[in-house]
Amino acid sequence: MDELQEKAVIVGVQLQKDLHFAYGMEELHNLAEACNVEVAGEITQNLDRINPSHYVGSGKVEEIKAFYEEADANLVIFNDELSPSQIRNLEEDLECKVIDRTMLILDIFSRRAKTREAQVQVELAQLQYMLPRLIGLRASLGRQGGSSSGGVANRGAGETKLELDRRKIEEQISKLHKELEHIKDQRVTQRKQRTKKGMPVVSLVGYTNAGKSTIMNGLLEKTGQNEEKQVFEKDMLFATLETSVRQIRLEDNKSFLLTDTVGFVSKLPHHLVKAFRSTLEEARNADLLLHVVDVSNEEHRYMMEVTNLTLQAVGVENVPTLYVYNKSDLAGVRYPAVTGDGVWIAAKEGKGLDELLEVVRKRIFADYVTCRMVIPFDRGDIVAYLNEQASILETEYEEEGTVLKVELSHEDYDRYQEFVVGS
Repeated sequence: MDELQEKAVIVGVQLQKDLHFAYGMEELHNLAEACNVEVAGEITQNLDRINPSHYVGSGKVEEIKAFYEEADANLVIFNDELSPSQIRNLEEDLECKVIDRTMLILDIFSRRAKTREAQVQVELAQLQYMLPRLIGLRASLGRQGGSSSGGVANRGAGETKLELDRRKIEEQISKLHKELEHIKDQRVTQRKQRTKKGMPVVSLVGYTNAGKSTIMNGLLEKTGQNEEKQVFEKDMLFATLETSVRQIRLEDNKSFLLTDTVGFVSKLPHHLVKAFRSTLEEARNADLLLHVVDVSNEEHRYMMEVTNLTLQAVGVENVPTLYVYNKSDLAGVRYPAVTGDGVWIAAKEGKGLDELLEVVRKRIFADYVTCRMVIPFDRGDIVAYLNEQASILETEYEEEGTVLKVELSHEDYDRYQEFVVGS
């Protein structure tokens, strides 16, 4: 899409109880930049409540218009999700393109989506957002590049045209719902197969750009996995939308699956959270969550809160959690360090990953059993299996067979119970 350079004025309303307003505006700035939009400046207003017709007070509309013209901008971005009538009124009074925080996030997601699943999820969220806003989304539809609702731009085409568009969008929504269900079923099947193998699942969650992919790559490298397994990492918002699943093999033959999930952000659009529900269910079925925190950001406590609330919204609850305080080098705190449920690391430098692996190992393999077994010589297949899947601590050969001291999972212990001769 060969687009003219977009230059925006960003606008936010601070309600009295909002302690994170300044950070929210900074985030809006970053979201705009992630869409290649240049930010010309910002205008804010303190209100007791959002103005239902224009989001800001009427005097502010004039101020925005004057600033917009003076800055030679061609776009105004609002820091909250606007209602259909607010978009309509603002576009009429400002005589320019108006978008809100939700549209901006949806736009970034649609640019970043690589797999069919992510593309379907994003398109579904975009269409559900647009449906009630058909009339007001005159100029703004220009942003939704590949969206399937091309005909809303000419406003005077009458209700029949709108009805047609509405029907088209509703049909498309139901088609996408079906496709997502199908993808979800495949996911559930894959998950069942993985569970059958009895391999524990560890899931990375956290705010966008906290360093989840860097940690995943660092752990792959630590455990000697090759380059092709590495996942995409970049210092930008929402670099990862696809769920990556990788097997991490430890030296003592224990293995676990590590999954990476989409990062969160404050005021993540409700439709988007719903659409990505199936992807986030990976975390719901995990044995352990690694909640990655950019500890160098002074708002990191707030980011943790946002992440926890978003996880609750998709039903991820009661999963044991380890907090991974990343970017400790930039925060000026002591690292690597381990406390009860926290590990302080600097993933970029690779420092603290050994400690992290050790804590993960203790957590997820806590119920492993150590026992002695005597395996008859004609059952070499079992010895080979245990060499591959368990941790052999001692091996001796006696008349009745191979004597092993072995540490193994409960499933394997039960499976080979008949050969166990003691602990």
